[in-house]
Amino acid sequence: MRPDSLTKLHMNLSEDAFPQIGATEMNYKNHSLISQFAQVFNSFWKKSVTSKNLDLVITSLAAFGLFLGLRQLGWLQPLELAAFDLMVRLRPDEGPDPRLLVVEITERDIQVLNQYPISDGLLAKVLGELERHQPMVIGVDLARNVPQGTGQAELIARFQSPKVIAIANIGNTEAEAVIPPPGVSQERVGFSDVVVDPDNVVRRNFMVAPIDEQTTLYSFSLRVALAYLKHKGINPQFTKTEELQLGTTVFNWLAFNSGGYQNIDDGGYQILLNYRSPRNVARSVNFTQVLNGQIDPNWVRGKIVLIGATAPTAKDLFSTPYSAREKAIPRMAGVLLHSQMVSQILSAVLDRRPLFWYWSEQEELLWIVAWSLVGGILVVRIQNLLILGLSGLGCLSLLFGITLSLLMQSGWIPLAAPTIGLIVTGLAVETYQRQRFQRQEQMVMKLLGQQTSPEIAQALWNEHDRLLDSGLLPGQRVIATILLTDIKGFSTISEQMPPEEVMAWLNEYLPIMVREVQNYRGIINKFTGDGLLAVFGVPVPATTEAVVAEDARRGVACALAMGDRLQELNRNWRNRGLPLVQMRVGIYTGPVMVGSLGGKERLEYGVIGDSVNIASRLESCKKDSQPSDCRILIAHETLVYLQDEFQVEAWGALQLKGKKHKVDVYRVLGRNA
Repeated sequence: MRPDSLTKLHMNLSEDAFPQIGATEMNYKNHSLISQFAQVFNSFWKKSVTSKNLDLVITSLAAFGLFLGLRQLGWLQPLELAAFDLMVRLRPDEGPDPRLLVVEITERDIQVLNQYPISDGLLAKVLGELERHQPMVIGVDLARNVPQGTGQAELIARFQSPKVIAIANIGNTEAEAVIPPPGVSQERVGFSDVVVDPDNVVRRNFMVAPIDEQTTLYSFSLRVALAYLKHKGINPQFTKTEELQLGTTVFNWLAFNSGGYQNIDDGGYQILLNYRSPRNVARSVNFTQVLNGQIDPNWVRGKIVLIGATAPTAKDLFSTPYSAREKAIPRMAGVLLHSQMVSQILSAVLDRRPLFWYWSEQEELLWIVAWSLVGGILVVRIQNLLILGLSGLGCLSLLFGITLSLLMQSGWIPLAAPTIGLIVTGLAVETYQRQRFQRQEQMVMKLLGQQTSPEIAQALWNEHDRLLDSGLLPGQRVIATILLTDIKGFSTISEQMPPEEVMAWLNEYLPIMVREVQNYRGIINKFTGDGLLAVFGVPVPATTEAVVAEDARRGVACALAMGDRLQELNRNWRNRGLPLVQMRVGIYTGPVMVGSLGGKERLEYGVIGDSVNIASRLESCKKDSQPSDCRILIAHETLVYLQDEFQVEAWGALQLKGKKHKVDVYRVLGRNA
């Protein structure tokens, strides 16, 4: 019977900001790039530490809510049923039920007898042969409400035996309901209608169909089982909740959302069918073997015998959870399907074989929520993609193992829903974190781009985890090129101008110099009023002499570019009546220690070492000797890396202020052709 007809005929049993930082002009006194970087992140993290967690929770809940809504609509039911079938196929084969014998009408029987349907006369002879061996019950899974061939009188006589159970169909209307074969009382007729799931697989045992207030029909398999149990002194009764009880076994109703189901028609009395074996649910013999008396009487005596067609031409075949595995015979004959149902009932009552049990809807939701949270937690806690992937696979394996273990104990709990919940929540959190991380990176890159090159800014960003965790970047010894600048006579100029004009004037000069440092991939370590300290070769340390040489050449080229920009500024200032200036540059290449200086309240990216002092002394050496608007002095330690790329003028070995040993000094004149 189609599931949609059950509702009509059967009793329905249920009702169903990132802050604005650094927007003003640069502060020129001890303004550190790393200090600003740390301040940006500290401010951002303090402001968003709670909002970050809240956003993650909201993201997880949104993803989970959408996924749960799809589940409630039944969209995950096909996946749950497929997972159920897979786990059923993984269970061990329990083997045939020794209480049953199946008499099969095979294709060979049809060819030998040259008839189908089997005539009433031949069926009567087989029934007589079986009764001669004293079976306990005979179930006939062959429609006989209309005569078939000859011998109807003999068949009616056989059907009057109290051991024989016949079949009928419920029908699609109440007027058509149950037309029993002639000679069979209502108590020995069961409906053979089978309920199939939306994917046309039989997973349910439809046991009782209430037609109206006065009429309740039992299934064929239940009638056969009750007839057998009656000989064991067990009769059916119903509990206060109207659930069928046989002995001490209560057959609980299957609800519309039991296990992995979400929206099935649960009308009538249904239980989940617990298959015993995919192939040999019971010993079987051919129809012609019985007809010719070629069976062992012990196979029949005291047994349940079921007669039915297994030949494909009979078109009484059904898909089962085993169909995907059984390539040779993917579908199960109706008589074998009824044998599974009879065996399930008898095994539950006599062998204490457990019936399927399920969690409540609330327990299932908690189960799904728990695994969804696991997915989110894994993504938040594990940053390494390989470890994250392995951890995810481990969790999925654990989930499958738990679910399969419970199914082995007849417990059906959702598998597809928590699996998808774990994956969907993990992906949602990962997507959110990546988007958030990219937004943060873009904001910080934009900020750092004001003071350094994109390459240096990216290097600093790559270190942000350590900076945020400890608030410090660890010190390291590097070979770097130090560049210091100063404006000649700045104090005199400052005396002649109001402070606000000096500030505006510097705000024209310094940004242009900063831009040149950035163009040549240096970083501004600090401003010294009218000057600056730039470093080439940090924070990514040079690992080869070639890289050190490249840093030195970039530092000297940057100083020449600064001189060109100064000439342009002087022309502009001359037209506006502003003071013209000259600048001095000192450059030295040597070892320094770089890293965080200070504490959480005040943090700078420090560049410490005698190399900084020498560069400073070169800048201030012979202040009165200013042959050009931009005087650039370097030491021999820088010259050795320039490879004749620049024209220089030797000034000789000079005694720099505060230095015990003389330093070979050179003035850079320009680039060689």
